[in-house]
Amino acid sequence: MKTRPAGIGNVNADWMGSLPPKLSAMPLKHLAVPGSHDSFTYWVDVHAPVGPDQKAFVKYLATMFSVLAKKVMVKWAMTQNLTFKEQLEAGIRYFDLRVSSKPRESGKEIYFIHGLFGHKVSEGLLEINSFLSKHRKEVVFLDFNHYYAMGAEHHVYLLTMLQEVFGSKLCNMCAVDSITLDYLWKNKYQVIVFYHHPSAQGIPVMWPGNKIPAPWANTTEPNKLTQFLEATLKDRSNHGSFHVSQAILTPRVNTVAKGLLWGLRNYLVERNLPTIISWVEAQRPGLDGVNIITSDFVELTDFANIVIKLNNLLLSEQSENKDDTCLHDRTNMC
Repeated sequence: MKTRPAGIGNVNADWMGSLPPKLSAMPLKHLAVPGSHDSFTYWVDVHAPVGPDQKAFVKYLATMFSVLAKKVMVKWAMTQNLTFKEQLEAGIRYFDLRVSSKPRESGKEIYFIHGLFGHKVSEGLLEINSFLSKHRKEVVFLDFNHYYAMGAEHHVYLLTMLQEVFGSKLCNMCAVDSITLDYLWKNKYQVIVFYHHPSAQGIPVMWPGNKIPAPWANTTEPNKLTQFLEATLKDRSNHGSFHVSQAILTPRVNTVAKGLLWGLRNYLVERNLPTIISWVEAQRPGLDGVNIITSDFVELTDFANIVIKLNNLLLSEQSENKDDTCLHDRTNMC
């Protein structure tokens, strides 16, 4: 049986709705929010063709060795073990989404993809919407940032699907600074969709990608990763946007070759998690601090809880500021 640490289950299913008023009144871009990287990869189809996001030599190997090659690919394509529902119940509120049509398949169906095809996008969206309908104060970020083998008709299909599934839960685009949980609750908004493609221009409920930058370190070394994360945080206040800190390591070709049969989780992620989690624990949310933090295999540690608890620092910060104001007032009175 799969073992899961504390924080996995529905213990964080309503964490946003449980925040104190001081935090629900703050801009959402100042709160710490846990997210998942390649959020949909908990299941991939080894019997479908290799995805169009892969290089030619990978497609060749998959053609030559078929299911055997794909079973090795699974070990490197999967970055999560939990379903959308399980991630939501654990407290994950940001989803990193990459989508594609399937080569030689008729119709306009769209699938999640990361090297191999995953579930239909429609199934994932319905699962998320079902959760949100039961947890009315929870808000999710859906970041559609990579598209493959998609023509204009596929984008129209996906954009229409998003609006039909979520309806009035979709938040209209406005100034990021004005987005607080109080504002979202008042308007019954629960979904902020970022659509990194020109086809969404002019649709009020589709936010452009530049409103949620997610700098990518593209390294296998945890120390280089944390240095990169620190450097990009220093620059975030200049953008007037949400911000994603991708606390992830990216395998290179030689990494995969060395750990071919081990896979991403066993060869790269688990051994470096302590360094990455230590960095997360040392962060502060707020104006120049972290906002959204993403991780691979969010169930391996108490990741969601660790990120959510960072918001307590904002309460102590407010108390300190209040004490400083009181001291200043008393001094003036003297």
